Amino acid sequence: MKRWLKEDLWRHAIAIVVCFFVLFPIYLVILSALSPTGSLQVTSFIPKTISFHNFSQLFTSPKIPYLVWMKNSLVIAGVVAILSVVIGAASAFAFSRLRFKGKKQGLQLLLLVQMFPAILSLSAVYVIMSRVYSFAPRIGLGTQPGLLLVYMGGAMGVNIWLLKGFVDSIPMELDEAAKVDGASAVQTYWLIFVPLAAPVLAVVSLLSFIGTFNEFILARLFLVDMHARTIAVGLQGFISGQYASNWGPFAAGSIIASIPLIAIFLSLQRYIISGLTAGSVKG
Repeated sequence: MKRWLKEDLWRHAIAIVVCFFVLFPIYLVILSALSPTGSLQVTSFIPKTISFHNFSQLFTSPKIPYLVWMKNSLVIAGVVAILSVVIGAASAFAFSRLRFKGKKQGLQLLLLVQMFPAILSLSAVYVIMSRVYSFAPRIGLGTQPGLLLVYMGGAMGVNIWLLKGFVDSIPMELDEAAKVDGASAVQTYWLIFVPLAAPVLAVVSLLSFIGTFNEFILARLFLVDMHARTIAVGLQGFISGQYASNWGPFAAGSIIASIPLIAIFLSLQRYIISGLTAGSVKG
């Protein structure tokens, strides 16, 4: 009995510590957003005065195109999520079910590329996209379509391997039954694989959306124009520089930017749970 009580106390203590380290930074951001001074230095954990000036500044100041930044982030992240799922699912099905020359080498190449950190390719990507800008200015360096292409190239390897593992778990008997009924490879893909892989596709799309929405390094490297920036690059301007320490608007903008991510996560929650726990498919 005593041993059980000790283990239970340890579990509660660990849970309290984890909740503290997870929730305290969020609570500090909320305090900074509601503080009239807009500072991270708080004298009390219970605010005495609440001000929404930091929130209104994001939408009223002509120097802060916050809504434009949000639109850019949502559009870029949404396009990347959709295209990565469409291309990744088709590629995973091809690598798992179809036979073609170079299949094994292609999988090994994808795995080899993922072993290197993405930051190693920054200089090469910069040079390549600057050369692209010389003959195709609309998709080169400093443009949102160019940034979209870079995001797509970086996400393909991980998505293909993740989706291929799920396709391999689908029994081959389903494919054989579809062939007996006269279904082609394309029909098998759309009528069997896509419905069964809906949970995993939801997980991949959500991870791609969140990763692209929060990405900063490539967006900061590519997007220089104020109205072309994403939300991550735009908010970074509040706290960058020697005399730029506007933590209040930065915190308020971060809270508002998290709302679409929370809404998408809650709407896809049941697909995410089933997709992460899917280990096999029963035919």
